[in-house]
Amino acid sequence: MRLILLGAPGAGKGTQAVNLSKELHIPHISTGDIFRANIREGTELGLKAKTYIDAGKLVPDTLTMSIVEDRLQKDDCRNGFLFDGFPRTIPQAESLEDVLAGMNMELDAVISLDVPNEVIVRRMAGRRVCKNCGRNYHIVTIPPKQEGICDKCGGPLIIRDDDREETVLERLKTYTKKTEPLIGFYEKRNLLLHFDGTKDILETTREIMDCIKGQCAKGV
Repeated sequence: MRLILLGAPGAGKGTQAVNLSKELHIPHISTGDIFRANIREGTELGLKAKTYIDAGKLVPDTLTMSIVEDRLQKDDCRNGFLFDGFPRTIPQAESLEDVLAGMNMELDAVISLDVPNEVIVRRMAGRRVCKNCGRNYHIVTIPPKQEGICDKCGGPLIIRDDDREETVLERLKTYTKKTEPLIGFYEKRNLLLHFDGTKDILETTREIMDCIKGQCAKGV
């Protein structure tokens, strides 16, 4: 399966991507994770990306498309992949179509997680990330065993700059303006599947899997 997960920041794309990747045995590709890894390592790409991410803005296409194409050429993508948070604009979606066509591939479905903005702001206020290893937590839904401490490496848990309320609101404005139009883009291609992202995490995962297994994808 070749899939894309769409949804506003905080809609639960990352969590669902991990679950679906395991269920379908395909790689979970997150451009955000790739950029954050570069930021931690202090690379030139990371430093450039950080100025946009910290301000709640989209990383320019020129910094994004090259890593996407390179990633799709890896052996683990032969049987499918799952994009989380990419594409974010119609130009990126069009570029992705061109890249896939050049590799004799096409998408099977685009999964949209629908969550109201007020729910997203509450969710992201509770998100925490390990400063050392990058593992994600939530103080309500995925709490660490010890408050403020990472279960995996014992590192301190912090609030990312792009999870602070003022940045979240800016990110939602950016999403509405630049990313939400992708819903119409993929609806016209009969690829879009809508799911209620406010439900229990595992319930949503099961609904998506049932839909995919039932051939509720392209052309339906």
